[in-house]
Amino acid sequence: MDEQLQESLDQITAIATEYGLSVIGAIVILIAGFWFAGFAKRSVRRLMDRSEKIDPTISIFFSSLVRYAIIVFTILAVLDQFGVETTSFVALIGAIGLAIGFALQGTLSNVASGIMLLFFRPFKVGHFVDAGGISGTVKGINLFSTEMATPDNVQIIVPNSEIWGSAIKNFSFNPTRRVDMVMGISYDDDIDKAMGIIKEILNADARTHEDPAPVIAVGTLGESSVDILVRPWCNADDYWKYRWDVTKKIKETFDDKGISIPYPHRVIQTTSLDK
Repeated sequence: MDEQLQESLDQITAIATEYGLSVIGAIVILIAGFWFAGFAKRSVRRLMDRSEKIDPTISIFFSSLVRYAIIVFTILAVLDQFGVETTSFVALIGAIGLAIGFALQGTLSNVASGIMLLFFRPFKVGHFVDAGGISGTVKGINLFSTEMATPDNVQIIVPNSEIWGSAIKNFSFNPTRRVDMVMGISYDDDIDKAMGIIKEILNADARTHEDPAPVIAVGTLGESSVDILVRPWCNADDYWKYRWDVTKKIKETFDDKGISIPYPHRVIQTTSLDK
């Protein structure tokens, strides 16, 4: 009985020694691999960011790609610790990957779209865009999605396929933008006087571009106002502040010069029927 017990303990000890070392080795490889994946990602990102010729969007994408590649090799090394034949396993992964590919067409589409976005570069990190039905500032692009921040600083993660499969409007691509405004004046007011006031305001603002010259013209004759089109050009970075300042200045100057900005009036007449 003692001999059988001792034999069983020896077998358990042998198994624990054999697989225990494999488990410890696998854990060490796993920890080291994930640490090195993060380290490599940061190193590649820093190295690519040093070059002025490499767009930050590309550096973010390829640093993430390096991290995922190292993680895959780490997993293969862990499996090798347990005696799994990695060559056949890679072939098995290929077969499984083909099957999964059909099941995850949307995910693969996001990866393909991410590569196309980086190749054609319709926008860069820091650009304000309208893409995939979302308007915001681009914060980063990875393999599957694009991170954006709305003007009120809300984070939005948009799948790459939705962006690449839709029209992309990039507000930051060109250095200059045209500001389209409509100023309505009363039919009783002097049109030339109002247009002259607007021209003086635009010329006095240093942010107004001389070329192309601002356009000031009568656009439409509305129901209650004569609508004057005001279309100056400014730097893209100045767009909103410039628009707000010019609109405020025109309103204040119109008030001082006796030019009225009408608003719709509706007269309701009632008739009383005496019985």
